[in-house]
Amino acid sequence: MKNIEHPPIIRTDRLVLRQWSSADLEPFASMNADPRVREYFPGLQTKEESNHSVSIVSNHIEKFGWGFWASSLAETGEFIGFIGLEDVHFKTDFTPAVEIGWRLAFKHWGKGYATEGALASLRYGFETLKLNEIVSFTAVGNMRSRAVMERIGMHHIPKDDFDHPKISEGNPVKRHVLYRIGYQDWQNDNDIGKVR
Repeated sequence: MKNIEHPPIIRTDRLVLRQWSSADLEPFASMNADPRVREYFPGLQTKEESNHSVSIVSNHIEKFGWGFWASSLAETGEFIGFIGLEDVHFKTDFTPAVEIGWRLAFKHWGKGYATEGALASLRYGFETLKLNEIVSFTAVGNMRSRAVMERIGMHHIPKDDFDHPKISEGNPVKRHVLYRIGYQDWQNDNDIGKVR
């Protein structure tokens, strides 16, 4: 995997995936205090915890040129959440690995933004970073995210499901599903011109 010197800006038909800015902090903190957005996480985040999350992901982008990019609407510039790629920061059977993930404000759900940004992120991961595989995971019951994973061509193998090591025992979101997509599967999907 190669490092990218200058953080890229990825543009899709409707989205811009970019480095974070100070203007993103307040709307992101509002997202992370929304029980609907955090339904499949261990809990809500305080403003300080949310800001710390931004610091971690923006530093990763600054260092490596890629990460969980801040995402905004191309037409208006409105911040809607994040979409992108990140190193998995815990140890389990499938790590080390790079994951694809997204978190969007509730008002922007159901519009296909996660799928659109995730497809662009997969392309970046396979074509630019030359990754062999990209994974994604979420709590078992998070059917919305699982549907996005399936729309972008990822595959779920039940034997790969796992207990998230950073979530406490007894928490109802501890059990996670793992989805994967390899470079060859992604290339095959693109070669035959599939439109999701």
